[in-house]
Amino acid sequence: MKHISKPSLLLPNPSRRRFIEGLAAGGILLGLSPWIETVQAKETTQLAEILTGTEFDLTIAETPVNFTGAPRMATTVNGSIPAPTLRWREGDTVTLRVTNHLAEETSIHWHGILLPYQMDGVPGISFKGIAPGETFTYRFKVQQSGTYWYHSHSGMQEQTGLYGAIIIDPVGADPILADRDYVVQLSDWSDEDPMRVFEKLKNQSDYYNFNQPTAVDFFHDAAGEGVVSAIQKRHMWNMMRMNMTDLADISAYTYTYLMNGTTPTDNWTGLFRPGEKVRLRFINSGAMTFFDVRIPGLKMTVVQTDGQNVEPVTVDEVRIGPAETYDVMVTPEEGAYTLFAQTMDRTGYARGTLATRVGMTAAVPAPDKPEPLTMGDMMGDMGSVGMAEMNHGGMAMDHSAHAMGGGQVRVRHASTEYGSSVDMRVDTPRTNLDDPGIGLRNNGRRVLTYADLHTIGGSLDPRKPDREIELHLTGNMERYSWSLDGLEFGKSTPVHFRYGERLRVILVNDTMMTHPMHLHGMWSELESPDGRFQVRKHTLIVQPAQRITFLVTADALGRWPWHCHLFLHMHAGMMREVVVA
Repeated sequence: MKHISKPSLLLPNPSRRRFIEGLAAGGILLGLSPWIETVQAKETTQLAEILTGTEFDLTIAETPVNFTGAPRMATTVNGSIPAPTLRWREGDTVTLRVTNHLAEETSIHWHGILLPYQMDGVPGISFKGIAPGETFTYRFKVQQSGTYWYHSHSGMQEQTGLYGAIIIDPVGADPILADRDYVVQLSDWSDEDPMRVFEKLKNQSDYYNFNQPTAVDFFHDAAGEGVVSAIQKRHMWNMMRMNMTDLADISAYTYTYLMNGTTPTDNWTGLFRPGEKVRLRFINSGAMTFFDVRIPGLKMTVVQTDGQNVEPVTVDEVRIGPAETYDVMVTPEEGAYTLFAQTMDRTGYARGTLATRVGMTAAVPAPDKPEPLTMGDMMGDMGSVGMAEMNHGGMAMDHSAHAMGGGQVRVRHASTEYGSSVDMRVDTPRTNLDDPGIGLRNNGRRVLTYADLHTIGGSLDPRKPDREIELHLTGNMERYSWSLDGLEFGKSTPVHFRYGERLRVILVNDTMMTHPMHLHGMWSELESPDGRFQVRKHTLIVQPAQRITFLVTADALGRWPWHCHLFLHMHAGMMREVVVA
């Protein structure tokens, strides 16, 4: 494997970074100098343009931006990042004329929207794409309400800025009453060419991971667990060639994290009057980032996820995976409150402010300390056999229950079933939904889990499933290869659903990374571990060594993508086509 040397500095100098962010203002240049943009940013509550009605003209082009002090070109819609917010009404038929001013093919996918497959916007599956200089007209009836978003499904354009929000008003009165209503769109930006980032990961999968175990960590473990246990634990991870700090593929070394297109220094601000009910529509448009969102000093009441209203649940913190949306209600009092969205690997954050007047700020928390993955995140149900298979050239090794904290690991050929592109199998995955995930366990805050979510009205289809389909989320971290059942997309054949059938889908995560899985065109109705309806979503987070099940009604004829919404995992092969016929 080719090794790429890492830069000597772990992260850009924080003080210098804050300084250049202050100069650049982290926004679209629009022909103005960074100094002018900085002044404007501190005097306004920057919001994306809101387009309403049933007829929309959207132009995709390159636009100069500056988020770090270095000018770059972004892929934009109507010249902005994020793209304009589209406000539709349930029951209307919308027409969207999308014109391509790029030098390459483009597309727009309407994420989570129910529509004819020809309007889904995925080149090579639902249509041929939009060639340079061409205009493609999307037209479909709006069949739902809630918070959604849209993004490109072509090349690397989603990573370079092509994403925007969709708000769909219900046909009747909205049961969620609010005095103020804000979209809070989270994203990640890199000054590097996304293809160059991908090449680095293919050559050295931990290139951007600076959370490696240190000698200080060893002595801390030895003090808490004993020297022998600490040595055994590190020996085990080293023998398995796995990294307990493998929390995210890309870190703040190259990423700048944005809230509504603004950097933490630029500080997007939403205004309120004391005592008002404020609706915050959180959308994770990050290409590769899980955000853990909280507002110090304010409780958040979750009222919707992925556009579907849920029974209200009040929490301190919400993990939002790429492509997920969460609507929350807050009732702030006098002053200012920080909207804090730290990354799962704790190397950076997006930040904004709720305030009673422009210019007010609140303290910004320090990011939490990153937590390493546990053996449960690798092996699953530690109370069971606790066995994982990995491809390590036929090497065999056993570990005692003392070293493992219970259970055993047997290293053998995963390739006997899935081939050399898979380095791990989990034989006893866990099925619980009440785990907030790595970094959020027992942190002293009330953290939302899928077990807390209950869609109002229950399931859309009362039928029992006619059959089951099981897929394993697989990968090889050393090769940076991602797949389903050991087959990258280019080597796979379509999954077939029979039109009108009700089926159960089982997803088993055989990897140590968390994957947001998105099935286009149809709802995924998550089941509880005992088989009861839990929550309806368009994107489901599958944690390491976890098994989840959900029901699908195959009511959408055509060809649909099904993929991990970690952008580079999809590009590396974690994707299938679903044919409903």
